[in-house]
Amino acid sequence: MTEGSPTVETPERVHRLHWWKEALIVVAFYLVYSWIRNRFGSNQIAADGVPEAAFHNAEDIIRFERALGLFHEESLQEVFLAQTWFIQFWNVYYGTAHFFVTLAVFILLFFKRADVFPQWRNTLAAMTALAILGFAFFPLMPPRLLDQPCPTGDNLEFGGACIASELRSGKEKTFTGDNGFGFVDTLSVYGGPWRFDSDEVASISNQYAAMPSLHIGWSTWCALAVWPLLRRRWTKVAVLLYPAATLFCIIITANHFWLDGIGGLIVFAVGALIGWGMHRWNQNRLDRREMLNAMLTERSGRPVPDIRISSLASEIMDDVSGEQNDGQSPD
Repeated sequence: MTEGSPTVETPERVHRLHWWKEALIVVAFYLVYSWIRNRFGSNQIAADGVPEAAFHNAEDIIRFERALGLFHEESLQEVFLAQTWFIQFWNVYYGTAHFFVTLAVFILLFFKRADVFPQWRNTLAAMTALAILGFAFFPLMPPRLLDQPCPTGDNLEFGGACIASELRSGKEKTFTGDNGFGFVDTLSVYGGPWRFDSDEVASISNQYAAMPSLHIGWSTWCALAVWPLLRRRWTKVAVLLYPAATLFCIIITANHFWLDGIGGLIVFAVGALIGWGMHRWNQNRLDRREMLNAMLTERSGRPVPDIRISSLASEIMDDVSGEQNDGQSPD
């Protein structure tokens, strides 16, 4: 800083959180998320005809997983189908933990980690927004629907059984099913909190919102967000098992492919970069604003309302520039 220019110390700023404001943000964001997610939903596609794009995207995922040696979802599900109670447990887990655990961690962060709460809140929002783009531009039929009836008229079917595929019965077939992919829609067969083919759920859900898997993205967010709060080793192990259990769940219920889970990890990572970057940008903006406010207060001798900061800022900068020019000797 040039000699003679004013020295201003920026007061330490404390980020204040208000529970009612955060609650309004969550509600507003979830309503917007749900509307956009379902705007490209299966109810729209079913009304237009056969969901060929979602089905063919699923074929591409299967072929890619085979090339990587990852395609074992159908075999893994078949191992557990005989255990009715086991499948029913994971059906309930799939339909409840995704929302309630995330909400509980969100509240816990608000009260226990207020210093980093904005960063994690931004990460959750950015990750979810990125997932919406995936749902919109890459509709993906989940494994459980590949052999289900295609939509016709007003029925509540969203499958791709009517679509010819070399993977189902042609030269590429490697499934255990007699004439199909072999996956079981566990929610419809074994029961759970709801069924996707019920009137209420079908009208508000997007059956093809599978890539990326927000079950994986949100569960990873939960585990890493609460990690610093844990002190005992077993609790740290337990919290890391949550996303692992979620991955197991989405596979044996045939709601996702392995690659959907990897997609969930990717949107979490990118969402974290965006969320923490947004926080740093906002902190820098507020720092500059408070420094300017302190300068204005020092010069005027009284606090300056925020509405006048921008108009007075240029005057202060001109004065400082003029003082610096006056102090310089001519050549």
